[in-house]
Amino acid sequence: MKTIEEIYEEMLACFGGQTGLEPKEGTDLSARLYALAAQVYALYIQADWVTRQAFPQTAEGEYLDRHAQLRGLERKAPVAAVGTVRFTAGEAVESQREIPLGTVCMTAGLIRFETTQAAVIEAGALSADVPVRALKAGTAGNVAAGAIVSMAVAPMGVSSCTNLQPCAGGADGEGDEELRMRILDTFRRLPNGANAAFYEQEALSFDQVAAAAVIPRPRGVGSVDVVVSTLAGVPDEELLAQLQDYFEQRREIAVDVQVRAPETETVNVSVQVAAQGGWDAAQVQAGVEEALEGWFDGKLLGKDILLARLGSLIYQCEGVENYAILAPAADVEVEENVLPQLGTLSVGAMT
Repeated sequence: MKTIEEIYEEMLACFGGQTGLEPKEGTDLSARLYALAAQVYALYIQADWVTRQAFPQTAEGEYLDRHAQLRGLERKAPVAAVGTVRFTAGEAVESQREIPLGTVCMTAGLIRFETTQAAVIEAGALSADVPVRALKAGTAGNVAAGAIVSMAVAPMGVSSCTNLQPCAGGADGEGDEELRMRILDTFRRLPNGANAAFYEQEALSFDQVAAAAVIPRPRGVGSVDVVVSTLAGVPDEELLAQLQDYFEQRREIAVDVQVRAPETETVNVSVQVAAQGGWDAAQVQAGVEEALEGWFDGKLLGKDILLARLGSLIYQCEGVENYAILAPAADVEVEENVLPQLGTLSVGAMT
């Protein structure tokens, strides 16, 4: 793209060629020509911006959304994290203690969760486990086990609460690059209402779905399985039912479509890391542990667990000087309908 100075010099040269005169620097005419050059430069900028928005490879924001609409796609909305909180009573009594729907509990950092169903602590019992959902959608709701520590208003007879397992599945709204990949995929693999691309792309249009796999002819000719996963891992029955109804209305005639959760394969990981000079070893190990836990999510559906990928992930953590992977001993290969899930995770110091 031409600069203002280049445009200005061209204008001076053109003016001189047409009139035989050469405007001196600082004159009224040279100032007018420079102001005009600045406006022409702004038109170059605008034309370049318009060109970028005209193609899905370079469009941004709402203009990328318009390209998505032309392909029958929409940007995914943020998804709230979900989990389970254990509410504990101070003592066992002979009557039930109710935990109302919408009871709010929170972390020390004031990340708030609410119960998604009413529950009770049974007579003679001390605790009850209740499903919860983050009040604000996004990755901020993905908190570690034990992070939920208090209640906004404690139900009668309930003294404490905590989450024994991490809350997971929260996702921020789909970014431009993720949406761009889905748009371009519709050009590379044209969905025709009957092929695998159609089923996969339609499943991925659901906000909660992180990955999808299509298994052709699992029950013979005329059958297809759609296997989906969420960021939290295995989808719940409610999501599977929604997808089943969705595809029942859109499948081709005489085709047996079944939406199901993936098979799972547990992968135990054990690594040793050496910290760089000046770094606290415990802090570096905690960073590696967090990175590995975050990597094992629903997006791994059908993907092999490669030692090279694990090594790259570890080495990119701040403060890591060197590492050794003790387990798994070799690459873990999985079928396209299998979701690798993290089993035991051990991160220690390198000896």
